[in-house]
Amino acid sequence: MANKTEIDVAGTRMTVSNLDKVLYPKVGFTKGQVIDYYTRISRDLLPHLKNRPITLKRYPDGVQGFFFYEKRCPTHRPDWVETTTVTGGKAGDIHYCMMNDLPALVWAANLADLELHTFLHKAPAISRPTAIAFDLDPGAPADIVLCCQVGLWVKELFDGLGLKSFAKTSGSKGLQVYVPLNTPVKYDQTKVFAHTVAQKLEAQYPKVVVSKMLKSLRVGKVLVDWSQNDEHKTTVNVYSLRAKDEPTVSTPVTWDEVENTLKKKKADLLTFDSEAVLKRVQEYGDLFAPVLQLKQKLPPLKSLE
Repeated sequence: MANKTEIDVAGTRMTVSNLDKVLYPKVGFTKGQVIDYYTRISRDLLPHLKNRPITLKRYPDGVQGFFFYEKRCPTHRPDWVETTTVTGGKAGDIHYCMMNDLPALVWAANLADLELHTFLHKAPAISRPTAIAFDLDPGAPADIVLCCQVGLWVKELFDGLGLKSFAKTSGSKGLQVYVPLNTPVKYDQTKVFAHTVAQKLEAQYPKVVVSKMLKSLRVGKVLVDWSQNDEHKTTVNVYSLRAKDEPTVSTPVTWDEVENTLKKKKADLLTFDSEAVLKRVQEYGDLFAPVLQLKQKLPPLKSLE
């Protein structure tokens, strides 16, 4: 029988269960601690979730157990969990959850939704991405250190186009680079642009960069994954926990930190757990805030020639 507790979350009464259940066995991190982390980070996290359809990634038995993705917002959700409808695709219309406030976030955490996977668009403008995203994925024995080099090349390319870019760890093994737009644009434009960027970098640095998805091509190199720029794809949200041995987090980092990690060749310089991220936010604020606010226009494709 579930050990249930009634709590007040920002004025909303709700029931949570099994708070002492260990979800990260290696370090003894419990569901209660997951809820506590998401509550404490919520001031900086919620603006990045606002109005974004979200796919739940649930780990009912912890990170070493069975997990599943849940696109359709559960029918047992409370009335106060907002949803948005995404049309099209083989599955037809899908009603996605949106984590627009703290009660919704705590509700999802109570379902052991450890990871928050969001789209690059906001409702209701579901065909309009607010940023371009690159997922830099290393193929062993490469690690995040080599991703830092590739990330700096991505930054250099966009610097040359007059666009600012921002980095965050994936919370797993890679690095992600976001180029905020927040101006009218369609996915078919950003996807082609991102693909062209990846191909350009592959042509310039063929011993390091791969633009094709085949894992066999990735050994010792870094895939510049441009395919996330798609209306049907989700990417792990900034400040999301990851389902690893420890509660690591997808963490915004400065380009100076990226350069320093490359210089010192120490991957652990860009590994942050939940407690470290809370301290960073207290010290630096939300380093990813400009991704929500900065307005930049997508350059013409010929600018990459």
